[in-house]
Amino acid sequence: MQKLNFASLTGFVLCFITVLFGIASNGGIGTIKNFIHFPSLLVTLGGSVFAVLITADSFGDFIDGFRSFLYAFRKPHLDPEDISEQVLSMSDIARREGLLALEESVSQEQDEFMCKGIRLVVDGSDPELVKDIMETELYHKEERDSRRVRFWQDMGASAPAWGMVGTLLGLINMMISMGTDASSIGAGMALALITTLYGSVIANWVCIPIARKLEKNSEQDSIAMEVTIEGVLSIQAGENPRVIREKLRSILETEEEKE
Repeated sequence: MQKLNFASLTGFVLCFITVLFGIASNGGIGTIKNFIHFPSLLVTLGGSVFAVLITADSFGDFIDGFRSFLYAFRKPHLDPEDISEQVLSMSDIARREGLLALEESVSQEQDEFMCKGIRLVVDGSDPELVKDIMETELYHKEERDSRRVRFWQDMGASAPAWGMVGTLLGLINMMISMGTDASSIGAGMALALITTLYGSVIANWVCIPIARKLEKNSEQDSIAMEVTIEGVLSIQAGENPRVIREKLRSILETEEEKE
């Protein structure tokens, strides 16, 4: 089970508190209710969500995009350093006791991707087949993660635009009422400004940070899976644990340099 990332969760909550503080500091806690306007929220949030729905390949992808919100507050499922240590441990076992001895290690292993690779090796699968199967799974995982990231990026791009749509609606209503009911000018202007605020807050508090966090988690998982693939193939080839250590270290160092 993935653990919560308390740093991300704390940052998310503090952003919300910062907005509330900015509102309350200019008129007291009671003024917060002035910033709650459901028609404005419907135009901004609803428009953003439905615009993303237009680009979705299916309702399943659309729902999966929303569900990925929770993944942003969890630590990456795989840790490259931990995977590297597990590979080295199993390479020692394979060198001492043979590949069949890895079956017991696999049953205790929590990482399903590692388990799949080791089982293929123990079953005597061809190295090219093992590589193809594992790389295919890595590819599909990266594609799924990429769709989730694009979901939040698209919503982050749409929210300010729909906030502007709400602003224009508010200004139009205000202009129309100026000649007949001057008292409604304030309400119309409030609608115009609140939708702009909603669009900016949704984009910069929720969508953009969530997209970036999902992207970072995906990158770390991908590195860990690359380490797993290289480690499993090295174990199958019967390479020396010291050689495997250097190969895995080079992968990790290369990724650190890219970052």
